[in-house]
Amino acid sequence: MNRIEITEKELNERIALSHQRLSEPFYDIDNVFADIDAKWPGDKEGRALLAFVCLVNAGTDKIPCMELMIDRLPSMLNEKGYLGRITDEFFEQQLSGHSWLLRGLCEYYEKYGKAEILDIINGITGNLYMPLKGAISDYPLVRKEENNGGVDGHTSEQSDGWLLSTDTCCAFMSIDGLSHVYKLTRDEKIKALLDEMVDTFMKIDKREIKAQTHCTLTAARGMVRLYNLTGEEKYLSDAKYIFSIYVDYGMTYTYENYNWWGRPETWTEPCAIIDSLMLAGELYKITGDKQYRTYAARIFHNGFATLQRCNGGAGTQKIVCETRDILQISGFEAPQCCTMRLAEGLRYIKDNKAVLYAETTGEIVKDEKGIYRDGDIIYAETVGDEQSGLHPLIKYYKLTKDEIMNTQQRVVFK
Repeated sequence: MNRIEITEKELNERIALSHQRLSEPFYDIDNVFADIDAKWPGDKEGRALLAFVCLVNAGTDKIPCMELMIDRLPSMLNEKGYLGRITDEFFEQQLSGHSWLLRGLCEYYEKYGKAEILDIINGITGNLYMPLKGAISDYPLVRKEENNGGVDGHTSEQSDGWLLSTDTCCAFMSIDGLSHVYKLTRDEKIKALLDEMVDTFMKIDKREIKAQTHCTLTAARGMVRLYNLTGEEKYLSDAKYIFSIYVDYGMTYTYENYNWWGRPETWTEPCAIIDSLMLAGELYKITGDKQYRTYAARIFHNGFATLQRCNGGAGTQKIVCETRDILQISGFEAPQCCTMRLAEGLRYIKDNKAVLYAETTGEIVKDEKGIYRDGDIIYAETVGDEQSGLHPLIKYYKLTKDEIMNTQQRVVFK
């Protein structure tokens, strides 16, 4: 077998583009905070702060907005110490969004150690999340509306004390943020809540309810963190199970994701692709099972090929699966979420690139799905330029926007 390593040149180019994009006005101090009635309180703020810290950890200069955010954040919090309105119901998108705020604050605290940041973390945890204890187990599973979610997601209905999201089960995204808080505090009350959340989430049939794959994989990463902190086997077992069903039912032919379980008519989401790579990588570190390393490598060398754009952001693709042969763009960029999460993915790839090599044999063969591949590398044919022959999936960050919008690649040959 031959190895294809991730080059420093490619990684540095990707990181530099991400830094450039996140330095633009959409993420500056005048725009990074949403208003009090935002659909996803804490979400943009948290993903932005997390991205800023991750880029510093990846070796870039500080984006000025990072410290400006930290200075302004206390004045933006409501009287209970979190962002957005105070509601009588559990506001699912507020819980999901603040998980990213917790992640960003935790990463910042680990990097810079400012005590006042830990005070904010504790305030959000105590006032927004701890009331879930004893209530999360009653998370409503029946939806009046089906298949109605968009790229941004929205609050769809009120049910049994919850304001529910079309990003079904996104409340369980909070396993990630809360497990990071537990890492810092080792507060057993937080762990008790996490245990209730994990137990409840693992009883849910993600395929049946058509849960969002992003929140599912993010929750699994939180379970891995809990395993690393406690050594309790149940967390590892649950994370492995989630990854196994994701591979079987949530992963596309190009190692990207179905945005929701069981909805091939939708699109991929870079946030979930990043989650899947990180989850596979961490499972490999823990277990030594080579299948996880192989999946992580295939996700980078194929799934990552098209997700980053020439402007440094990240966007969505149409799903390649049994019913669709062609890989093409769905949305040029998802600046409200995926562009920011890309920074965390790139930081993780930089830290772990030594194990993310692809293996090839030097021979391109057609597999049982009708996909041409050389080991870990998928080969495609550009629609309209068939005479040029098969090639690895095109890296979109090297193309212009017009080229990206007009490129179609045939992946499945029946």
